[in-house]
Amino acid sequence: MKHQIIVHADVPNLNTPALTAHIKRCIRGALEAEDIQVPCEISVLLTNNAGIREINRDYRNVDRETDVLSFPMFELAPGDFPEDVTDYLDPGSDLFPLGDMAISMEKVAAQAEELGHSKERELGYLTVHSVLHLLGYDHMDEGPMKRHMREREEAVMEALSLPRDL
Repeated sequence: MKHQIIVHADVPNLNTPALTAHIKRCIRGALEAEDIQVPCEISVLLTNNAGIREINRDYRNVDRETDVLSFPMFELAPGDFPEDVTDYLDPGSDLFPLGDMAISMEKVAAQAEELGHSKERELGYLTVHSVLHLLGYDHMDEGPMKRHMREREEAVMEALSLPRDL
Protein backbone atom coordinates (compact mmCIF):
# COMPACT_ATOMS: atom_id res chain seq x y z
CA MET A 1 0.00 0.00 0.00
CA LYS A 2 1.42 3.38 -0.97
CA HIS A 3 0.85 5.66 2.01
CA GLN A 4 2.17 9.20 2.11
CA ILE A 5 3.93 9.73 5.41
CA ILE A 6 5.45 13.15 5.94
CA VAL A 7 7.99 13.43 8.78
CA HIS A 8 9.41 16.80 9.73
CA ALA A 9 10.95 18.46 12.76
CA ASP A 10 10.56 21.91 14.26
CA VAL A 11 13.93 21.72 16.04
CA PRO A 12 17.23 21.53 14.09
CA ASN A 13 18.98 18.14 13.99
CA LEU A 14 15.98 16.32 15.47
CA ASN A 15 15.16 14.29 12.38
CA THR A 16 17.45 11.85 10.60
CA PRO A 17 16.92 9.49 7.67
CA ALA A 18 17.05 6.54 10.09
CA LEU A 19 14.36 8.06 12.34
CA THR A 20 12.16 8.83 9.36
CA ALA A 21 12.53 5.28 8.04
CA HIS A 22 11.71 3.81 11.47
CA ILE A 23 8.61 5.98 11.89
CA LYS A 24 7.37 5.12 8.40
CA ARG A 25 7.90 1.41 9.04
CA CYS A 26 5.92 1.61 12.29
CA ILE A 27 3.08 3.56 10.68
CA ARG A 28 2.87 1.13 7.77
CA GLY A 29 2.96 -1.80 10.19
CA ALA A 30 0.11 -0.40 12.27
CA LEU A 31 -2.00 0.34 9.17
CA GLU A 32 -1.35 -3.15 7.83
CA ALA A 33 -2.21 -4.76 11.18
CA GLU A 34 -5.49 -2.85 11.16
CA ASP A 35 -6.14 -4.04 7.58
CA ILE A 36 -6.38 -0.53 6.13
CA GLN A 37 -6.83 -1.10 2.41
CA VAL A 38 -6.75 2.50 1.20
CA PRO A 39 -3.68 4.74 0.77
CA CYS A 40 -3.51 7.16 3.69
CA GLU A 41 -1.71 10.42 4.38
CA ILE A 42 -0.21 11.04 7.82
CA SER A 43 1.94 13.95 8.96
CA VAL A 44 4.42 13.48 11.81
CA LEU A 45 6.08 16.33 13.70
CA LEU A 46 9.17 15.56 15.76
CA THR A 47 9.60 18.17 18.45
CA ASN A 48 11.00 18.70 21.94
CA ASN A 49 9.23 19.07 25.30
CA ALA A 50 8.72 22.81 24.85
CA GLY A 51 7.24 22.31 21.39
CA ILE A 52 4.81 19.59 22.41
CA ARG A 53 3.80 21.58 25.50
CA GLU A 54 2.91 24.52 23.26
CA ILE A 55 0.87 22.30 20.94
CA ASN A 56 -0.86 20.66 23.92
CA ARG A 57 -1.70 24.10 25.35
CA ASP A 58 -2.88 25.57 22.04
CA TYR A 59 -5.02 22.64 20.87
CA ARG A 60 -6.09 20.87 24.06
CA ASN A 61 -5.88 23.64 26.69
CA VAL A 62 -3.50 21.45 28.70
CA ASP A 63 -0.39 23.41 29.72
CA ARG A 64 2.10 20.57 30.15
CA GLU A 65 4.41 18.45 28.08
CA THR A 66 3.42 14.98 26.96
CA ASP A 67 5.00 12.25 24.86
CA VAL A 68 2.69 12.12 21.83
CA LEU A 69 -0.35 13.96 20.52
CA SER A 70 -2.71 12.66 17.86
CA PHE A 71 -5.02 14.75 15.72
CA PRO A 72 -7.36 12.54 13.68
CA MET A 73 -8.95 14.07 10.61
CA PHE A 74 -12.15 12.07 11.10
CA GLU A 75 -13.97 10.40 13.98
CA LEU A 76 -13.51 6.72 13.26
CA ALA A 77 -14.52 3.69 15.28
CA PRO A 78 -11.76 1.22 16.24
CA GLY A 79 -11.64 -1.66 13.78
CA ASP A 80 -14.41 -0.14 11.67
CA PHE A 81 -12.70 1.77 8.88
CA PRO A 82 -15.27 3.03 6.34
CA GLU A 83 -15.75 0.67 3.39
CA ASP A 84 -16.54 3.48 0.96
CA VAL A 85 -13.99 6.26 1.43
CA THR A 86 -14.82 8.16 -1.76
CA ASP A 87 -16.20 11.16 0.11
CA TYR A 88 -13.19 11.25 2.43
CA LEU A 89 -10.39 11.25 -0.14
CA ASP A 90 -8.32 14.36 -0.73
CA PRO A 91 -9.24 15.41 -4.28
CA GLY A 92 -5.67 16.47 -5.08
CA SER A 93 -3.97 13.24 -4.02
CA ASP A 94 -6.69 10.57 -3.80
CA LEU A 95 -5.31 9.75 -0.35
CA PHE A 96 -7.31 9.29 2.84
CA PRO A 97 -6.08 12.11 5.15
CA LEU A 98 -5.85 10.12 8.38
CA GLY A 99 -4.43 12.92 10.53
CA ASP A 100 -1.39 14.34 12.25
CA MET A 101 0.81 13.37 15.18
CA ALA A 102 3.45 15.17 17.22
CA ILE A 103 6.13 13.31 19.19
CA SER A 104 8.48 14.75 21.80
CA MET A 105 11.89 13.25 21.16
CA GLU A 106 12.97 14.36 24.65
CA LYS A 107 10.16 12.25 26.11
CA VAL A 108 11.16 9.34 23.86
CA ALA A 109 14.67 9.39 25.37
CA ALA A 110 13.50 9.89 28.97
CA GLN A 111 10.80 7.21 28.83
CA ALA A 112 13.11 4.71 27.12
CA GLU A 113 15.62 5.15 29.94
CA GLU A 114 12.93 5.02 32.62
CA LEU A 115 11.37 1.86 31.17
CA GLY A 116 14.71 0.21 30.43
CA HIS A 117 14.34 -0.28 26.72
CA SER A 118 15.72 1.29 23.56
CA LYS A 119 14.75 4.67 22.12
CA GLU A 120 13.88 2.79 18.93
CA ARG A 121 11.30 0.73 20.83
CA GLU A 122 9.85 3.78 22.59
CA LEU A 123 9.59 5.81 19.38
CA GLY A 124 7.98 2.83 17.66
CA TYR A 125 5.49 2.39 20.49
CA LEU A 126 4.48 6.06 20.53
CA THR A 127 4.11 6.03 16.75
CA VAL A 128 1.90 2.92 16.79
CA HIS A 129 -0.07 4.35 19.73
CA SER A 130 -0.74 7.52 17.76
CA VAL A 131 -1.77 5.67 14.59
CA LEU A 132 -4.31 3.72 16.63
CA HIS A 133 -5.69 7.00 17.98
CA LEU A 134 -5.99 8.27 14.40
CA LEU A 135 -7.98 5.11 13.66
CA GLY A 136 -10.41 5.77 16.51
CA TYR A 137 -8.91 3.81 19.40
CA ASP A 138 -8.98 5.42 22.82
CA HIS A 139 -7.79 4.70 26.36
CA MET A 140 -9.56 7.33 28.42
CA ASP A 141 -11.34 4.75 30.56
CA GLU A 142 -9.73 1.94 32.52
CA GLY A 143 -12.09 -0.62 31.00
CA PRO A 144 -12.50 -2.53 27.76
CA MET A 145 -11.55 0.34 25.42
CA LYS A 146 -8.15 0.73 27.06
CA ARG A 147 -7.56 -3.03 27.18
CA HIS A 148 -8.46 -3.38 23.51
CA MET A 149 -6.11 -0.54 22.52
CA ARG A 150 -3.26 -2.03 24.58
CA GLU A 151 -3.82 -5.45 22.99
CA ARG A 152 -3.65 -3.93 19.51
CA GLU A 153 -0.51 -1.95 20.40
CA GLU A 154 1.27 -5.06 21.64
CA ALA A 155 0.20 -7.09 18.61
CA VAL A 156 1.58 -4.44 16.25
CA MET A 157 4.79 -4.09 18.24
CA GLU A 158 5.34 -7.87 18.12
CA ALA A 159 4.71 -7.87 14.36
CA LEU A 160 7.30 -5.09 14.02
CA SER A 161 9.79 -7.09 16.14
CA LEU A 162 9.81 -4.36 18.79
CA PRO A 163 8.90 -6.31 21.94
CA ARG A 164 8.97 -4.76 25.42
CA ASP A 165 12.46 -6.04 26.17
CA LEU A 166 14.10 -4.37 23.14
